[in-house]
Formats: sequence, structure tokens, C-alpha cells
Amino acid sequence: MDVIIFDTNRSIALQPLTFTRPMGALRCGILTINEKWEYHFKGYSSYLTAPHLAAKYPSTLNSTNTYIAGDVLPTKELAEEIKTLPNQHALMASGRLIAIKGNADVANAIIEQKLKLSDQQQAQSEVVYIDHTYHLIVHNKAEIKNDFALITQGRVSQPISETVTIVGGLKNPLLRQHIFIEEGAEVEYAMLNPSEGPIYIGKNSKIMEGAMVRGPFSLGESSQISMGAKIYGGTTIGPWSKAGGEISNSIISGYSNKVHDGYLGDSVIGEWCNLGADTNTSNLKNDYAHVKLWNYDTERFEKTGLQFCGLIMGDYSRCAINTSFNTGTVVGIGANIYGSGFPRNFIPSFTIGGSQGLKENSLKAVQDIANTAMKRRAIDFTSTDANIMKQVFDATAKYRTSLK
Repeated sequence: MDVIIFDTNRSIALQPLTFTRPMGALRCGILTINEKWEYHFKGYSSYLTAPHLAAKYPSTLNSTNTYIAGDVLPTKELAEEIKTLPNQHALMASGRLIAIKGNADVANAIIEQKLKLSDQQQAQSEVVYIDHTYHLIVHNKAEIKNDFALITQGRVSQPISETVTIVGGLKNPLLRQHIFIEEGAEVEYAMLNPSEGPIYIGKNSKIMEGAMVRGPFSLGESSQISMGAKIYGGTTIGPWSKAGGEISNSIISGYSNKVHDGYLGDSVIGEWCNLGADTNTSNLKNDYAHVKLWNYDTERFEKTGLQFCGLIMGDYSRCAINTSFNTGTVVGIGANIYGSGFPRNFIPSFTIGGSQGLKENSLKAVQDIANTAMKRRAIDFTSTDANIMKQVFDATAKYRTSLK
């Protein structure tokens, strides 16, 4: 059964994160959405996404495919319903398409938005959607717990070093089973507290001495937690990242750095980002009002209904030391932020500057920095990556015209 995760029309509301990836490649919990489906279906999945992303995230089509909406969080119960779908039937929930089984013609109909849903059945399971960027923050704690159970079932953790302090006792078997250390990971002289949720430590990762970590927490493959870091529950550090300082209820998608002191709270950071030393995010307004965020779909600031919401930063963006971000700030891709004071709450893609003003940054400058950063991880910045960046640069030009 070939599983295809397709982008829905809600992908725009998930920008800037979906400027450079399909909805299914968003990370929430330990895994990305498509990785979760792969666990449930015990096989490979591919994408049906925007034309400028298709070369990097292609579709693998067969005579019969199972198409699943990219804005749906996977569950075991929902996966079982999808597996039993008859051919040419759709699974619906409150008028929204969850999944459909069919041939390659279905893919074309989805792309052209001409899909006919004649044979339908209603989902019996609860359906949870990722309709906005901040939904990743809302659901991250629960998804770490769900993913932990999914990927550690029937497996045995690497031994926990006797130098590690487990809050509640190193010998407590109930607490120990909520800590899973993959092969090659190093954890020495750190403090781990799994009493409120599991702690997952990925392959070849490292938690340095003096770090304090509360669950639910996930550390991706080959990532690192700095000495003395304070990591609160609901935090995901994706693969090949470095994290330090104080982090709470946030997602660092992967290949990004927040190495030094400074606070990151209730935020989502994309890939290939760098937060300079003593960068701080505000995640709570002084008057305790609900936070508003820029929405690329409506092109205005909209209420989130959240009291706590910090920074949403797209891929390839970075900020200098001592940068301060106000509550509910959205940064596009390829931005370079510096200077004293709070920059504006919506920073367009491919801009440079800060509170004193922004101007357009050149596409070549952003590509050159991306190339250098990726080489440090032994990854090539390919012509496909460059083309994606060029397409986004052109598509977001309207947001930079007023800066000139």
C-alpha cells in the first residue's frame, strides 16, 4: 500500500514553515507527520506537494495509492480506519477529507482541486488537525508521548549512566522506563525528570554535564544539549541541532543552533537557523492578553486563542547576539536580524535589519550562507534547494516592496 501525504489548501496558513517543505514534513513530537504514518503503515510514504517543492519531495505513485491529508495528526485508530478503506472511497470528518484510496488519477484531481468524493464514509476516530503554525506548539507535548510509545515499543534502551540523576530515583523502574537512550548517545552528569512525560534521547546525540531536562522531551539524532542547559517539558530538538540556555515547550525542527544562554519559549524554529547568544523570546504579553500571529493566508494578524506564544521562524533565518523577539513574532525564511530593541512582529522573508528598519537581502547572500551552513553538516546545498529558495524569493517579493 503506497501512502501519499498530500498538501491541503491549509498549507498557506502554515507558512513560513511550509515555504520550504510539504505539510507532511513538519515535525510535531519526536517525528514528522509523514514519519508517524510510516510507523503506522510499516512502510515508505511520499508526498504530493506544491510544484516548487516536488523535485525535492516527489510522489511515488502506483496502481493503487492511499492519499492522506497532510494536516492530520496520525493515530493508530485512524490508521486502522484508513487501511480498511475500499478502493475509490474517501474517509471524511466534519466535511473535511481525511484520506482517499485510488489510482494516479486521484493525484491529478487533488492537484487540480477537482476531486469528486462520491463514495464517502465518516471517521469514527477522533481527528486532530494542524491548521496553523501554533498548533504544532499546542500538540507537541502530547505528540512526544505518543511518538515515544510508538517508536520504543518492544525495544530496550541503552543503559543509563550512574552519573545521571533521575528525579525520583535512579532505581525506580517506573521512571526508568520513561527514559529511552538510543545507540551511541552520551548522557553524563545530567539531571533527567521523566515524572511528567517521557524523555527520548536519539542516536549519537549528547547531553552535556549539568544540563537539566524535564519530560516530555525529545532530542534528535546527532544533536547536542549544552552544559548547564535548562530544558522544560514539551520541547523537541530535531536532528543535527545544538541547543542550550533555557527552552520551554518549543520545537527546533532540525539542523539549527541555539547553543548559548537566552530564553526560547512556546516557539517553532525551522531548519538551518541560528539564534545568537543571549537571544530571548517573549511568550507572554504584559497584559496577559491572547497572542496574535501573522497569517499568510489572510495576510493579517489573527488571534491564536493562546496566552503563551513566542517565535515562529522559517528556514535559513538567523539573528545576532542579544536579539529580543516580542510575543507572537513571525519571521520568514532567509532573514538576518540584528540590533537593539524589538524588531517588528512580522519580518518578511529575505530581509536584513532589526528594530531600526529592514531592507531586502539579496538572494545570493542567503544562498551563500545556506551553502556554508550546510557544508558544516556535510550536506550539499543543491540546485533543487537553490530553486526552492528562488521560487519563495519571487513569491514573497510583495512583502518587501514597502521596505524600499
